[in-house]
Amino acid sequence: MSNGQWYPPEWPDRIRALADGSLAVVPPKRAATVMLLRDDAHGTHGAEGTQVHMLRRRTSMAFAGGAYAYPGGGVDPRDRTPVRWAGPSPADWAARLGVADPAEAQAVVCAAVRETYEEAGVLLAGPTAGSVVADTTGDDWEADRAALVARELAFAEFLDRRGLVLRSDLLGAWARWITPEFEPRRYDTWFFVAALPEGQRTRNASTEADRTVWIRPADAAAGYDRGELLMMPPTIATLRALARYATTPAAALAAARDQDLTPVLAEARLEGDQVILSWPGHDEFTKRVSTQTPTGGPSA
Repeated sequence: MSNGQWYPPEWPDRIRALADGSLAVVPPKRAATVMLLRDDAHGTHGAEGTQVHMLRRRTSMAFAGGAYAYPGGGVDPRDRTPVRWAGPSPADWAARLGVADPAEAQAVVCAAVRETYEEAGVLLAGPTAGSVVADTTGDDWEADRAALVARELAFAEFLDRRGLVLRSDLLGAWARWITPEFEPRRYDTWFFVAALPEGQRTRNASTEADRTVWIRPADAAAGYDRGELLMMPPTIATLRALARYATTPAAALAAARDQDLTPVLAEARLEGDQVILSWPGHDEFTKRVSTQTPTGGPSA
C-alpha cells in the first residue's frame, strides 16, 4: 500500500457483480459527520495551528477497521421532530444541503449535533440563541448521553428537558459523499465543520473507536500519504480541502459557505479487461481492477 487508502478485498468481486447487473443496489441511508476544530492550545504551530478531532475505528470492526474518521452517524427518524432551534432556518438549510423538505434538512443537522455529542461529548447547543453550554461533564450528562446512544431518548426531548436550543449557526456544511453502489451498507453523508465551544473538551465516548487525536489537517494528510494513517476517500479528501483554510477555526467556517455540496459518488466502469473505479473530481482514488482475477485487491 503506497498510502493509507482503505480498500477492502471484497470490492473487486462486488464491482464485477455491479458491472454485470447481478448485484442489487442498496439505497443509501442519510448520515452526518462533523470535523471539530480548535486552535493549537500550546501555540506550537502559530497561525497554522488549527487542529481537527479524529477518531480511529476499532481494528476489530469489519467495516473500515483501523481507519481514522470524524464523529458522526446515521440520521435517526426522530431527528425530524421539531426542536428548539437557533441559526439559519430548516428551510435555509434545505437549500444549502440540497434537499427538498425542511424537515429532512433539520434531521441532517440534528444528526450532526447529536452524533457529535454521542461520540465526542461535545454539544453545539446553549440556553439561548447566543450562548453555548460550557460544561457537559458529570453523571447526569453521561446518563443523558447514554440514553441518546441507546435511542431511549430523542434529541428533541433531551434539549427540552435541559432548556437548550440547537445552535445550527455553529455548523458549516463542507461536503457530501455517497457510499459506492457496490457496497452492502450505504450512506448519503454530509460533512460539517464546527469550532470546539469554549470550555468544552472532547473525549472518546464512541464504542466504535479505540483512540482519538487532535491533529493538524496537513499532518493527518501527510500521515495518510506515508501509509501510516488509514482513511477512506471522503476522510482524506475533506482533510486535504480543510488544510487549505485551517489558519483558524473561524476561517474554515467562513470558507464552508463556498464549498461545493454536489454529491460525490464512486463510479465503476468496464474498460477492456479491467474495471475502473473512480470518484469524480478526486483522481487520486482511481483504482483499476482486473476482470480476469477471481479475487484480490486492485492492480497497481
